[in-house]
Amino acid sequence: MPEPATPETIIAFDFGLRRIGVAVGQNITGSASPLGIVSNGEQGPDFEQIEALVNDWHPQRLIVGLPLHLDGSASDLEPTIKAFVAALERFGVPIERIDERHTSQEAEQTLVKARQSGSRGRISKADIDAAAAVVIAERYLHKNL
Repeated sequence: MPEPATPETIIAFDFGLRRIGVAVGQNITGSASPLGIVSNGEQGPDFEQIEALVNDWHPQRLIVGLPLHLDGSASDLEPTIKAFVAALERFGVPIERIDERHTSQEAEQTLVKARQSGSRGRISKADIDAAAAVVIAERYLHKNL
């Protein structure tokens, strides 16, 4: 009989220049839930809010989506995301980066379907960012189960 998986909680980030979508997931179910957004602006990401999320959820791993071009090459955001990843190292939690191509479109389609079915109301950009973080988390979880 196979050894049961050790429970692992992750926090995933969908990095954007104005907002960073955030989701929490865990490997036992392979599912994730949106946590909302963290502000990102001229002063940089709200690391106080990120620290509060890390302290609340005690993740074993942080996942950061990498926006790649369709051909797999790095986007213009790569240096900014590398700086974000370096700043996340302050939490002492392993960090992994994964391809996030099409996550925002996939998240928006999921939200639109939910709205059409009547299970949710208006869709904001913050909702899409948080849902994209869910897609990133679940991609990571499904790849590593």
